[in-house]
Amino acid sequence: MIQLELSFDLQRDVISSILKKELTSRATAEVLEPRVLSVERDGGVLYSWRGSTGTTRIGKYDPHSKHNKLLYTFDKQVCVSSCSLNKEETLLAVSLTQRHRQEEHLRPVSKCLTLLIEIHPINNTKVLKAVDCRVRVQFLHPDCVQSSVLESHLLVITEDGYVDQFHIMLTRHDGYRVVMLNPDRLVRDRVAEEFNWVQWDCQNQRLYFITCRERSILKCVQFYPQRNCEVVFELSLELPSNTFSSMSFVYLGFDHFHEEKQEGKEMSLVVFTDKIGCSKTFTVALDQQTLSSTTDLQPLFFHTGYYVCVFIAGHFLHLINTRQQDLLCYSLFLTGAEACLGAVGGTRLVGTHGGASLLDLQSGRIYTPSISPTHLMEFLRGDWPEAQKLAALQCMMVHKGAESELERQVIDWICEDVMSFEAFDQIQEFILASLYRITHQLSPSLDMLLPYSAVFEKKELPVALTMIPGVKCTPDLLSQPVFKSKGRTTPGFWVELQGVCERMKHFESGPNPRFRTTHTQQWSKQHTALGSDKRRASYQRHLEENTKKVLSMVDSCCLDRRTVPLFQEEDPQQKALIGLMVDKLREHLSRHLPQLGKKRIDAVVVNYVAKLLELVHHILETLWQKYKLGPQVLCLKQRSSPEEWSVFHVMLRILEATKGLCLPLPPGYNTVLSVLGVKCVCRHSFLQFVDQSLLQLTEPFVSRLMKDLDNSDTNEALKFSILKRLPEPMLERVCHLWDHPVSSACISRAYVKTRLQNWERNTECRVLDDREHSFHRPDFLPLSYLTKVLLDQEEKTLNPFEEQENVDACFVEETALKQTLIQLGLEDK
Repeated sequence: MIQLELSFDLQRDVISSILKKELTSRATAEVLEPRVLSVERDGGVLYSWRGSTGTTRIGKYDPHSKHNKLLYTFDKQVCVSSCSLNKEETLLAVSLTQRHRQEEHLRPVSKCLTLLIEIHPINNTKVLKAVDCRVRVQFLHPDCVQSSVLESHLLVITEDGYVDQFHIMLTRHDGYRVVMLNPDRLVRDRVAEEFNWVQWDCQNQRLYFITCRERSILKCVQFYPQRNCEVVFELSLELPSNTFSSMSFVYLGFDHFHEEKQEGKEMSLVVFTDKIGCSKTFTVALDQQTLSSTTDLQPLFFHTGYYVCVFIAGHFLHLINTRQQDLLCYSLFLTGAEACLGAVGGTRLVGTHGGASLLDLQSGRIYTPSISPTHLMEFLRGDWPEAQKLAALQCMMVHKGAESELERQVIDWICEDVMSFEAFDQIQEFILASLYRITHQLSPSLDMLLPYSAVFEKKELPVALTMIPGVKCTPDLLSQPVFKSKGRTTPGFWVELQGVCERMKHFESGPNPRFRTTHTQQWSKQHTALGSDKRRASYQRHLEENTKKVLSMVDSCCLDRRTVPLFQEEDPQQKALIGLMVDKLREHLSRHLPQLGKKRIDAVVVNYVAKLLELVHHILETLWQKYKLGPQVLCLKQRSSPEEWSVFHVMLRILEATKGLCLPLPPGYNTVLSVLGVKCVCRHSFLQFVDQSLLQLTEPFVSRLMKDLDNSDTNEALKFSILKRLPEPMLERVCHLWDHPVSSACISRAYVKTRLQNWERNTECRVLDDREHSFHRPDFLPLSYLTKVLLDQEEKTLNPFEEQENVDACFVEETALKQTLIQLGLEDK
């Protein structure tokens, strides 16, 4: 599931270069015990090796220039347990692990010696500490440095549980030599104390640590470029007693001379998050047979994107989704053969560079981990539980979905397995997850307000999505974090985090803040129930304005790549649904995020609905390209092909999925679907789809049907059945397209009815005297008598579009005579 990309190889990038240089100056060269010591903020790798003469050397590899640089040489063999280089590459801090030799057993020697070394030029070494506990060193790498004052800042973290910050003033000699200004009197500050877990964030220059005095508290110290640092964040944690048996240094280099002793105990993982204000404890059931033969159960933590990965070689690999945390079915829990890290065994891997990369201590290789899209597709196509399929689909669309090729593969998978699963609908998940990813990229503040999954629209959550075999999750509420910034200009991260926490307080005070698309149906009923016609007409104009904004944005995006004939017709039902969704989503965001402003919210809402229509259009475009369909698809005279039937099946499922979520479709979608339906299914089934409202008889479809199909017996019966199901206004508009006695009768009735209605209105509005009556309409009395007779007869005559037991004999005789003339070819004669 995790693929590892090699970014650094000690043998390839360092040793070969060292051997090449030394062979030019001496006959023999040897590189012994090469080790990676740490990775600095700029990506530079610090390493050490032992030469053939017994010296220990420290160097740096620059990943940008691909060059190696020798930093310092010890004239004897030493054990380097920690190392750091300042940003200007003038100072080197080293922590050495000292071991007693037989000839020195009577002399007291501290276990750890911490040195500060000038390396440009090499002329001074300062002993910072000589203690009997482990020490880690780390230089600060600020974003900007004042050119007038040279100063470096060094963190010294000890196993005894305290952190000191040394402020080292530097000066220039001879224009280029940089030396310490007063090495005997270095200024230092106590940053933290009484902790038993510490983690360094090199990218953001933050130090996290956990204190356990009365209760466990997670604190964060933010370091600023100008000497300043402060505790900006505190969070109270509920941790078991004796959680840490020894000091834990995280992302503070690699100590190759210290081995952690692991004790066998129940494996549990606690994930703390401020996003939803709770912690989650994952209890994992391990295989007892392999557990008894394994002594190393130290989990490996790293991250790729917003997935926190937990790995124990030979047992499990968990990818915990920290963005969608509501249910377990959005995280991946792998065991067995799938719980591996590519071709690397994983037993000697450690995290580095803030958990964004992994180091193989044995080979000296650094890898960049990422979730393999190939394995995700195997999950979707394989025989896996539906919860894992949903997690893989969410990962594909939200985490990996920006890649067009992956999106095409997911659409192909939907076409291959188009029927909905028992626990979730893959088309609904595809649409909502894609919209969530697109909108989150444009405006991350909408993270908690827009839907990302259709599972929550169900009345009851399926058991298959809430139960993961071998994994138990227990959520616990957390107290709100405390922000301790004292008004100093803080980076954007803390401002954003504080804003998220404030929004969470607001969201927790009410119902679920996520927008529910299924409520659109209720809003539509409320719209039809508006009191006066004036209010209803005003609201209708408001919805039409919303629809125009959305369609104008869609048209500007799709004109150059339009194969499927969408957005080319009037579709009152879909346009009303588009306008209603825009209106209600705007109202929802204005209620929960008023600080965004009216213009910003309006732009976000219009863009969201436009992206929805574009996404459906993109799916159809992909289907057209997959099955190589052309414009002839919409010709009713041609027979259907297996490809057209496949497209019809997928389009029918898309209609079902969007209808279940009350989502609008692009205008013209129902026309294309009805055209494919009348070609691909039998006439009886087609009419059943129409009666069940799965297919809609749009005016463009009926017009095409009347023009393209001839008047054969089968087609005539179909046309009769369709005209019978049309509403009266549409029937009057399309009946003239069919050259048939029935359509002629419809046109005649409509004409006479219109004339009579006009005559009645005219007689009500004015009273004509006899002179005007005789002058203007001398022939009106016979015509009025005729129309009165027609009206009387029309009330008595049976409607030919309704099935009746008694049939008008004259109508049948006239129709039969007309058909006989057509069959004999005597119609023109």
